[in-house]
Amino acid sequence: MSTISGMTGFGRAEGAQGAWTWSVETRSVNGRNLEVRFRGPPGFDSLERAAKASAQRHFSRGQVTVGVQAKRADPGAAALKVNDDILARYLALANQLAEEGATPPSADGLLGLRGVLEAPEEEEDAEARAAVEAAMAASIDAAFDALKTSRDREGAQLLPVVEAFVERIEVLVGRAEAEAAAQVEAIRDRFTRRMTELAPNLSELGAPGLQDRIILEAAALATKADVREELDRLTAHLASARTLLQQPPAGRKLDFLMQEFMREANTLCSKSATTALTGIGLELKAVIEQLREQVQNVE
Repeated sequence: MSTISGMTGFGRAEGAQGAWTWSVETRSVNGRNLEVRFRGPPGFDSLERAAKASAQRHFSRGQVTVGVQAKRADPGAAALKVNDDILARYLALANQLAEEGATPPSADGLLGLRGVLEAPEEEEDAEARAAVEAAMAASIDAAFDALKTSRDREGAQLLPVVEAFVERIEVLVGRAEAEAAAQVEAIRDRFTRRMTELAPNLSELGAPGLQDRIILEAAALATKADVREELDRLTAHLASARTLLQQPPAGRKLDFLMQEFMREANTLCSKSATTALTGIGLELKAVIEQLREQVQNVE
C-alpha cells in the first residue's frame, strides 16, 4: 500500500572508473515545487542535466541539493620527467654562484626547484571520458535512491501524526454537530423570552403586525446561524484527506485542502450563536493549523 513521503532527507553514493574516483551527496528540504541545485567537478557539465532529470524521476516537490566531488589519480613518480632546458639554466646559474663562493647545489636540491620535474598531462580520449560521466550519472541515481528511501522513512513517521490530527478534527466536527442542534433551540428560547417581555407593549403601541415581524426576523437569524452546510463540507474534507493520504504524492492537494478546512471553520465561528459552539470552532481552527504545519512536510 502506498503511503506519503516526506521532503527532508539525505543520500550518498560513491564510485570509481579508470583513474577517477568520486562521491555524490544529495539532500532535500521542504519546498512548494521541485527545485534542484547542482554542484559538480569542472569539465563535467553534462552531469547537471543528468542530475535534474534524475531528480524529476524521483521526486515531485522539495528543494534538492546535489554535490559531486571527483578526483583523478596522480600519475606517480615513475611518470615524472626532467625538463633538461630548465635544469641547464639552473646549473649554469649555480656554477656561476659557486665560482663566487656559494655552496654547490645538491642533486635533490636541483630536482626540487620549480619546473625541473614535470608530470606530463595524461590525455583522456572521448570514449573514456564518456564512460566516466555515465558512471558518475549512475552514482547520482544511486544517491537519489538513498534520498528517496530517507524521505519515505520520514513519511512513514509523519503518517500517524497526520492521521491523529484528522481523527481529532472528526471528533470536533461531531461535537459541533451536537451543539449545532442545540443552537437552534437556544435561538428560539432567546426570542421567546424577548417576545414575552415586549408583548405587553406591542398592543399599546398599536402595532399588531410587529410581533409577526419579530417572529420572521427570529426565523431569519436562525437560518443564518445554521451551520449544517459547513459541517457537511468539513465531513467531506475529512474523507478527502484520508483518500489523499493513500494516493501520494498528495502534498499540493493537501495544502489546498487545509485552506478549505480553515474556511469552513472560520464560517462556523462567525455563524455561532452559542459560547459552546464558538469554543468548538476555535479549537477546530487550532487543530487545523497544527495539521497544516505537518502537511507542509508532505511531498
